[in-house]
Amino acid sequence: MHLSASRLTRVLACAAVPVILTVAGCSSDSGKGSGSDGGKKSDSSSSSSKAPGGKSSAKPEKAAFSTLPDPCKSVQAKTIETLVPEAKDKNGTATKSNDLASRASCSWNGLDEDGLKGSDYRWLAVSLVRYDSHDSLGSGNKRAEEQYTKQVESAKGTQGAQNLKAEPAGGVGDQATAVTYGVKKDVDFFNTTVVVRTQNVVVTLDYNGASYEGRQAPDAGKLLEGAIAAAREVVGSVGAANQQGGQEQGGQQQGGQQQGQPQGGQPSQQSSQQPGQGQNPQQQ
Repeated sequence: MHLSASRLTRVLACAAVPVILTVAGCSSDSGKGSGSDGGKKSDSSSSSSKAPGGKSSAKPEKAAFSTLPDPCKSVQAKTIETLVPEAKDKNGTATKSNDLASRASCSWNGLDEDGLKGSDYRWLAVSLVRYDSHDSLGSGNKRAEEQYTKQVESAKGTQGAQNLKAEPAGGVGDQATAVTYGVKKDVDFFNTTVVVRTQNVVVTLDYNGASYEGRQAPDAGKLLEGAIAAAREVVGSVGAANQQGGQEQGGQQQGGQQQGQPQGGQPSQQSSQQPGQGQNPQQQ
């Protein structure tokens, strides 16, 4: 059968494209109906391709908290006096950070000596990490939930921990877990770690104690109560720092005196090294 040059060129062109395109554009040489149907199919295909695109481009909700409080003022002064008697620095010691609105931490330690009655040592550290919502990483809350889980597992995996217990800490933030355990060094240290998530912020509070020279060992139950109470104050400070006008105040508080915590949400070596894990309070 003889084909004109133009007709042959068209047939070869259609044979070279994928089948889906062949059906749409090369199924017929003539006929207005064919052309009309092709237009409808094209429109339908175009509209259906937009739907998935619309879903994938949806942005996560805005993070609830946009700043952090001054970590060394996130726990009330009276609470510090109760939890860390004879603190070396009642104002706390902040660790360094280049982004105080996203990560910050502070610690206190003190040795309460009472002559022949012995000595009590206490150490308290507060760490805060804030997560923004991100198109590719997800919402700030979701990212905070992931970090919350990691922090709880990290506390439960403390090397040398004895009689470890993990239980929910009710009434603190959106999620809260208290992990308690003992560590045997030159004396027995009793440790409590409270991990809290409040919206897009994760709070990790470590509190431990030991007794020396015949002093009665710390009451693990009281250590736990004190840690949970302090964690509740930190959560309240996060909310206060993000109230109307609080953001500016929080930024000023963090301006020069306070320094936060290193990348990754883990306390720095200085703040995370508990006495039961290597520090000797007599040498501090």
